[in-house]
Amino acid sequence: MSRRAISSLFLSVSRKVGRAIGDFDLIREGDRIAVAVSGGKDSISLLHLLKHRRRLSPVKFDFVAVHVDFEFSDFDPAKLIDYLVQNEFPYVVEKVDSLKGERYEDIGCFWWSKHRRKALFEMADREKFNKIAFGHHMDDIVETILLNQFYRGEIGAMRPKQEIFDGQLTLIRPLAYVREAEMFELAQQLNISSIGGQSKCANDDTSHRMVIKKMLRDFERNNPHIVRNIFKSLQNVRTEYLLEIPQKN
Repeated sequence: MSRRAISSLFLSVSRKVGRAIGDFDLIREGDRIAVAVSGGKDSISLLHLLKHRRRLSPVKFDFVAVHVDFEFSDFDPAKLIDYLVQNEFPYVVEKVDSLKGERYEDIGCFWWSKHRRKALFEMADREKFNKIAFGHHMDDIVETILLNQFYRGEIGAMRPKQEIFDGQLTLIRPLAYVREAEMFELAQQLNISSIGGQSKCANDDTSHRMVIKKMLRDFERNNPHIVRNIFKSLQNVRTEYLLEIPQKN
């Protein structure tokens, strides 16, 4: 995106990304970041936003778009790769044959996510990336909070910053302060709504996540602050009101 083409929306979202980076200490000097790019609007937009933040940032960091190609029989990432080349984003295509020959539409969300994350972790270790950035926004995080409560009986969320493997790798989510509606509008402005990548698992529209998403949309008609309030709730935990299981003698 050229400087002349930068819109007020892009600047607003970029500022929120910058605030998340500062609040959660997401990016440090010398970081080598793999940006998990499925081809959906959020991960592609994140590339543009990180390029903008890097130009403004007092610290130096590098990032590379990484696409996991399962070589599904009914999916071709060529359109995504062309977009990355045209926009001068450095990229890596990680080919994985664990699901090779399967139909994309037949893969369940759990297995799709598990194999994708495993491939990303192995690639990051091999290519010496110290961080992986995901395009999860505030709505994704809030939906995960409710998914864990409703279907797993636990309180937890996707953290904006999460160290794994004893700190050898860090997962970051720079879009943590950005709403899904903003990302949708930004994707339209960037003309990336139909790049054609695997933006989600094929069965996501019938998943538990979609049930939660629709429920939140209904609730927001009466309370427009509900998603932000749920997000903030994990930063305002009143532990004295949590249940404790009495110790048995």
